Parts: sequence; structure tokens; C-alpha cells
Amino acid sequence: MTLKRAAGLLAWILFAVIAYSTMSPLDLRPRIGHLVHLERFGAFGLMGLLFALAYPKRLGRVLLLVLATAIGFELLQMISADRHARVTDVAVKLFGGACGVFSGWIIARYRAKLLALLGRVNQNEKLRS
Repeated sequence: MTLKRAAGLLAWILFAVIAYSTMSPLDLRPRIGHLVHLERFGAFGLMGLLFALAYPKRLGRVLLLVLATAIGFELLQMISADRHARVTDVAVKLFGGACGVFSGWIIARYRAKLLALLGRVNQNEKLRS
């Protein structure tokens, strides 16, 4: 399996997990800890990164998908009686998603240089041992 396929598969799985977490009743929502803004930022950042790595030639569409997902899922919470949509929540999700897509763009653009740098670091570690 190539990196693009793996990233695409993981991105769509994460999309489904975020959809479930966003739309499920509040007591069924999975939680990592008490830092919910960090969870939101991280989830959308990782999703943006994975989609950008999976579809590096379609970064405009990827950015649109991630940002529309953040806004759409937040608005869908208004349907549920025990959930609420907040501007701060959507802002954190938008910022996380944009950072993830931007990170994916950097990795895709400078992949060869990053791999060469990692190769040199690995070679230096072997010399030190």
C-alpha cells in the first residue's frame, strides 16, 4: 500500500470518527481529556494533513472539504437537543484543519529534501553508535 492510499484510507476513517463524535449524544462522545479545544484542533489538523497527503494535486479542494466539514458538522449540532454550536469551536476546527492542510502541502512539496535530511540524520546516528 502506498503512502497516498494509506493516508486516504485513514483520512476517510477519521472523517467518519469525527462525524460520529460530533453528531453523537454528548454522553456518548469519545473524550481524550479535558482539553477539548486541543482535541478539536488535533482531529481536524490530522484530518487535513491526511487528506493533503492523499490528494496532493487537489489541495484547494482538500482545503475546501476540511473547512466545509468543520462548519457543516458544527451547524449540524444545532439539530441535536443536547449539543450546541459555538463560534469558538468552529474557529478552532477551521484553524486546525487549515494548519493540517498547510503541513501536508509542505511535506508534499519538500518530500525529497525531507527524506534526504532524514537519511543524513539516520546516517549520523549510525556513526555515533
